[in-house]
Amino acid sequence: MGFAHEYATAIVRRGRYPMEPADFVPDWADRPRKGKHFPGAGAFPLPQAADLPGTGQATVQRGLFGPRGTGAFTLPLLAGMLQESYGLVGRRLAVQANSDLGTLPMYTQANWSRGSASGGGLYPVGVHWVAGPSGPLTPGVYYYSTPHHDLRRLLAGDATAEVRAAGGEALAAYDQFLVLGVRFWQNAFKYNSFSYHVVTMDTGALLQTWRIWARARGLHIGPALWFDEARLGRLLGLDEDEEGVFAVVPLRWERDSVTSAPAAEAPRVRYADQERSRTTMTFETVRRMHAATLDGAAERPPAGVLDGALALPVPAGGERTALPAPRELDTPVGTALRARRSSFGRFQATAPLPADALSTVLAAVDAAGTLDSDAETPGGGPLSRAYVFVNHVAGVDPGSYLYDRADGSLRLVAAGAPGEFLQRNYFLANYNLEQAAAVIVPTARTTAVLDAVGDRGYRLVNAVIGGISQAVYTASAAAGLSCGVALGFDAISFTEELALDATGEVPLLIMMIGHERPRPADFRYDLA
Repeated sequence: MGFAHEYATAIVRRGRYPMEPADFVPDWADRPRKGKHFPGAGAFPLPQAADLPGTGQATVQRGLFGPRGTGAFTLPLLAGMLQESYGLVGRRLAVQANSDLGTLPMYTQANWSRGSASGGGLYPVGVHWVAGPSGPLTPGVYYYSTPHHDLRRLLAGDATAEVRAAGGEALAAYDQFLVLGVRFWQNAFKYNSFSYHVVTMDTGALLQTWRIWARARGLHIGPALWFDEARLGRLLGLDEDEEGVFAVVPLRWERDSVTSAPAAEAPRVRYADQERSRTTMTFETVRRMHAATLDGAAERPPAGVLDGALALPVPAGGERTALPAPRELDTPVGTALRARRSSFGRFQATAPLPADALSTVLAAVDAAGTLDSDAETPGGGPLSRAYVFVNHVAGVDPGSYLYDRADGSLRLVAAGAPGEFLQRNYFLANYNLEQAAAVIVPTARTTAVLDAVGDRGYRLVNAVIGGISQAVYTASAAAGLSCGVALGFDAISFTEELALDATGEVPLLIMMIGHERPRPADFRYDLA
């Protein structure tokens, strides 16, 4: 077994046995940027998402969680997807229960809203566009600057042959690629050894946002997670111990792709990110985990090898509660993404949640059970299934349930109000879980995935779970519900409560949905 097994065990146990360094305290005054800064790199403004044809008209788009599309990207479409997923689209302030409330009104700590969720609001994923001859720009390597909604050109010249060579067959037919990288310090300064767990989920949240956005406009996003990472790291000028390349997303472009042969000398970005922190640290656990996931990175798993690690089917029989059909979510995807936010302790259970609202969110969990990645079987089953703690849902008795995606029903695990259990096993003070209408817990058979595809499978499992959290956030916003996602819970207690030892499943995060108190004290200013 590789180090990922050891790390996964430490993650499950961290509620009772803190991960080293247990005495670490973040230096908030010396925090890094939420992004990269390349002094001297040329800037190229992008079109605004609001200028897309049909923006804001539900009839133009195909609704949330639509089928896979066959269309092609254009520059306005790519710009719209980038802006509405990771660009800064607004300023948000609210009276809520999170621990950072006292600093948010300060401009230096401004809470800039984005469409994608991020653990701790840190947004450590960097997006590079490796553009080839079929696109509208001079071929080269560009970095998406989220505060400015523009591209910073880091390399002029066609470098797409390097990406194709790194990705093999999965990338061979393309000459436009989005490459997702993570600089570990941008998350580790706060979460230290826990950070690798968080950033892999952040990657999945962004990929699922793109998947939702693309399908709503008749496009397709299918990331590659297995590729020669060292080769792409050299192209982007990354230090292997400090940064990782977590995904490559090929883009079908409006013009036929033009593939070129590798250059005689491998191209390499020369611009260097200017770090804001005066002091940076490397955490040995993160270093070892990253090294473990690099092993065999270029060896894509054979087709079907993951089938034995997929989510188990729900057992037949048992006490069932039928849920009504989910609502039709025809909200424009950009509108839903801009409305997405965390509730942070504002749940109120005065009125129970309608059962069709719960089924709507659970349908989103089902739709996000895959990332359409290179390691997953097309049309195959999901890696995750969902358990639901019901507090206040009309027509559903309080208790814990297993969601059956086959018929949309809830199979009873244990009867009785779960509020006391939920709050007792939550670490922080920013949510009252008993006041949430329902708490959804996605699980995965992490050990089985690692046994099937090796340590790099940790990235896949967590990306899928992060993607599910983004789908729940987006569906909740579209349905007018409140939502919150958290990682600070005692996974051992949840494992025991849901009898997951027998199935090999691991509870990976908790997602709260419900109603909020009326007339909240909120400030919202839209930038784009």
